[in-house]
Amino acid sequence: MSREIRLNAFDMACVGHIQHGLWTHPRDQSARYGELAYWTSLARTLERGLFDGIFLADVLGAYDVYGGNADAALRNAVQVPLIDPVMLIPAMAAVTEHLGFGVTCTTTYEPPYLFARRMSTLDQLTGGRIGWNIVTGYLDSAARAVGLQANVAHDERYDFADDYLDTVYRLWEASWDDDAVVRNNGVFTDPSRVRRVQGVGRIKMDAMHLVAPTPQRTPVLYQAGASTRGRQFAAAHAECVFVNGTSKPQVGALVADLRAQAQHPLRVFVGATLVIGRTDAEAHDKLADYRRHASVEGALAHFSASTGMDFETYEMDAPIQHQTSNANQSNVEAITTRAAAVWTKRKLIDSFILGSRQPPIVGSAATVADALQSWVSEADVDGFNLSRTVMPECVEDVVDLLVPELQARGIYKTGYIPGTLRDKLFGHPRLPETHRGARRAK
Repeated sequence: MSREIRLNAFDMACVGHIQHGLWTHPRDQSARYGELAYWTSLARTLERGLFDGIFLADVLGAYDVYGGNADAALRNAVQVPLIDPVMLIPAMAAVTEHLGFGVTCTTTYEPPYLFARRMSTLDQLTGGRIGWNIVTGYLDSAARAVGLQANVAHDERYDFADDYLDTVYRLWEASWDDDAVVRNNGVFTDPSRVRRVQGVGRIKMDAMHLVAPTPQRTPVLYQAGASTRGRQFAAAHAECVFVNGTSKPQVGALVADLRAQAQHPLRVFVGATLVIGRTDAEAHDKLADYRRHASVEGALAHFSASTGMDFETYEMDAPIQHQTSNANQSNVEAITTRAAAVWTKRKLIDSFILGSRQPPIVGSAATVADALQSWVSEADVDGFNLSRTVMPECVEDVVDLLVPELQARGIYKTGYIPGTLRDKLFGHPRLPETHRGARRAK
């Protein structure tokens, strides 16, 4: 029997997320990102389509590597202006019952004690539907914004993040017993069932968690590291891993490595962009229409920041050489050490079909369903993080055209199971005993 495909919407609380320039399309409504009604309407649509969740990306700092400043990012709305995605979640949760919410927060710039309370609050308010996309941050502009001269070295950020995770595990899993709240004979909480916990490694902390046990205790853990150190971190901590790649063999090898390293069950989601029509011809006409609005400059500004390489300084046909930086090493490796062919700036620009390096899957619902099934069978992924193109029609196309096709094939759910986000993904509400967080909290 074919594996059930899982879908997340991949979005960001800004105008331009992955596919740069599409905000200029006359039907696009992403400039309404500052309106709660925009997000609550999206949440209702996603729940109607039985999406597992909405995955909200975030970044601290501006993309200021291309040309040595943030001008191109500002001109093209490349993830700026950008509001705090955490603030959107309670509003979306209030109009839905099952939709999950994965939100990106960094381990580098916020004390774990404060962060743990915020995640517990969201888990409580959403009835156990919160997930955390763990990032360490990669922008020097973010480091400067919080008073540092430059970002912490790549592998060192992951070493610190290990301590950070082990500390928040103690707060979420070990500070309060499940039966600490008694509400009996004038006693609300039994003090003997609550304890202070200490920080781990470089984290200096001595405190009890302020929040009583929530439905999941620890939020569902997402991570997207694809570098060697990032994969080690993801295998140790992540329950859901987000991967990118244009080659099924490349992604399949990455997935196999992650599953071999992990000691707990993993769900793997690959990034995808879909352009769907009622026929293949209609979908390709739609792609041609969208392409007229894609921004090469915006894509270069984003990719320069992601790699730490200023592509404004490159000649069009000069080979792109590997450079070591504190930026996203997996993106650097993808066009250098892990690439099968030599990349140039010209080749990079040619790959920006819709304002990013992510090539779209284009066709009728049947054609797109075939493509998704091939990814699942050939690369061993569980589902897809679907980045937006023109909003909200790209989401409505998935819900109204693709989802019925997947359901007719028996590879997509026809209803939600009850319970928390972790219940829906793994069949249980709490971290499994084999997970590092459950072990380290004891």
